[in-house]
Amino acid sequence: MSPILTLYELNNLLRDVIEETMPDEYWVKAEIANANEHRGHLYLELVQKDGTANTPIARAQAKCWASTWMPARANFERVTGQRLKTGMEVLLKVYAQYHEAYGFSWIVTDIDPTFTLGDMARRRNEIIQQLKAEGVFEMQKQLTLPTFCQRIAVVSSETAAGYGDFCRQLYDNPKGYVFYTQLFPAIMQGEKVEETVVAALDSIYARIDDFDCVVIIRGGGATSDLSGFDTLQLAENVANFPLPIITGIGHERDESILDMISHTRVKTPTAAAALLVDRLETVGQRLDTWSAHIAMAVRQRLEKENMRVTAAEGKLPAISTLIIERGETILKHLAQNIALSANKCLQMHSGQLEMLKMTLPKATQRCIELHEQHLKLCEQRTEMLNPQRILNLGYSMTTCNGKVVKHAGMMKPGQTIVTRLADGQLTSVVAEN
Repeated sequence: MSPILTLYELNNLLRDVIEETMPDEYWVKAEIANANEHRGHLYLELVQKDGTANTPIARAQAKCWASTWMPARANFERVTGQRLKTGMEVLLKVYAQYHEAYGFSWIVTDIDPTFTLGDMARRRNEIIQQLKAEGVFEMQKQLTLPTFCQRIAVVSSETAAGYGDFCRQLYDNPKGYVFYTQLFPAIMQGEKVEETVVAALDSIYARIDDFDCVVIIRGGGATSDLSGFDTLQLAENVANFPLPIITGIGHERDESILDMISHTRVKTPTAAAALLVDRLETVGQRLDTWSAHIAMAVRQRLEKENMRVTAAEGKLPAISTLIIERGETILKHLAQNIALSANKCLQMHSGQLEMLKMTLPKATQRCIELHEQHLKLCEQRTEMLNPQRILNLGYSMTTCNGKVVKHAGMMKPGQTIVTRLADGQLTSVVAEN
């Protein structure tokens, strides 16, 4: 039977094996799954993912002691312009260490920032190529800033010095131009940049008709805090936004993807304000120039018209006399024509009157004869319809209370009736019916 070991003895044996079999340092490429600093030390969780399924196929813990981490961090941020964070691909120099109480971990002795810089550049390039493939990379450049760009939606941190500088530069402009600004707060550094800036753009979109353009500004800060402006989601939102977007992120390094995709990029918030003021001043100068041109054109036209009026005044008497003479000639011709037409009309109507004078007696006599015949016919018809004639033929007409009795059923016993005959009338009382 093998000897019984304590856990400490077994772990100590494992440590000896690891130190004897792996005495060297190794350069290892991995992705940071988690990173935490504690008392100046850096504690990392490293992973390697399957390229197709994007699932971890290897994990390990790593530590970088403060004596190594402090200078390594400064060098890393200086070279890459960013802080070491989750999701980064890094190249670390490590050696194996096993501790009886804390287990196995890799101890980091160096970090190669150029590897991460290359990986960052690769990712940036992939995002840029994707935006170009989607056809949105130049969409903001195709928009036009309004001529009077005075209603500004500002995306910035409310407490940022850059926001205050922007407002002072805008409102205290020497020309006294009026601007209206509305702040849409967002976090302008760290991991929340993408989320809060996109939310601010959504809020602006809900009031799209209230603004002429959008300004995204950030004053100062470490360049390592600017990685949030190099994301695909933020770039797509800016590229597709219907208002022109001006960026003044406040850094001197290479342009961020947000800068590339925006309508106009300036370096600082004050430069963004100066751009808007200068643009309005240019518009003002154009208006002054146009006003001067219009005034000059009006003066020239007035002078020209005055000359035409003066020339017309000189010609007016002669023209008036000519017009009067022509009018008098026309009136004479009209008078002669009227006289001739009147004579012709009188002669024509005189002939018609003579003809009427000759035909009127005969026509009148004929009309009288026709009406006499018509009257005789009416008289005969009237005589035929005379009730007395019917009575003379032996018929009678009975009435009751002035109404003609047509049926026996109309009468009741005791009623008085009057019977009219040809030579008189009889009064009777109805006995029965």
